[in-house]
Amino acid sequence: MFKIKHIPYKQFLITLLVGSLLIGCKSSKKINYFQDEKGHEIEENITLFQPTIQFGDILTINVASTEPEAALPFNIYESQIGNLARPLPYIVNADGEINFPGLGKFKVAQLTIKQVTDELHKKLLPYLNNPIVNVRLNNFRVSVLGEVRNPGSYSVQSERINILEAIAQAGDLTIYGKRKTVTLIREQNGKRTSTTIDLTDKNLFSSPYYYLAQNDIIYVESNKTRVNASAVGPNTGIIVSTLSILISLAAILVD
Repeated sequence: MFKIKHIPYKQFLITLLVGSLLIGCKSSKKINYFQDEKGHEIEENITLFQPTIQFGDILTINVASTEPEAALPFNIYESQIGNLARPLPYIVNADGEINFPGLGKFKVAQLTIKQVTDELHKKLLPYLNNPIVNVRLNNFRVSVLGEVRNPGSYSVQSERINILEAIAQAGDLTIYGKRKTVTLIREQNGKRTSTTIDLTDKNLFSSPYYYLAQNDIIYVESNKTRVNASAVGPNTGIIVSTLSILISLAAILVD
């Protein structure tokens, strides 16, 4: 028979408590956003970000004037039912153009909504008295995938959203999501780029990827805990039961 060394119960509890605190400190570093060990305040200017129009974007353009009848030829509508008429959208073609009534082909790619509005206003001045142009981007949406609570595609009505707002719409990251290596996939000017973003770094606020463009995809990778849990699969229950028995035995032996 081998002798079991007696461990004082209080010492066992203290060791367990210290170990738990150490694990907690380590995990908080992996979970908290915007970590700053110095704790100083940072003042930054807010960027007036505006997305640029890309091939395949869908625009709604409405033209009005102090002379409503004169503005009619510059608007296109679906067939009118009763007193309701819905404006037909413009789809930006492969050349980055739309075919605007009365003005012909008009290049809009790489322009912001404001720039398109200003350019159309200038082009309409010879035809209309005080033209009013309203341009809207219909297909502004972002997708959030991976370790978030509600993955999916989200429409953006205001045409302005930052990465934190997009993640918030998806219900925030789960505790299994890697916060230091979030991937942002963006398609612009015929090219697809993939960028790694660290959500624990306060420099995120000054990053060119802080504000999102239409059709951006955010992917949150699973951490090792999630991967290991998936690998265990159906054996998880057996392992938990075994650990419970071992802890119970340890409690009896040190009593």
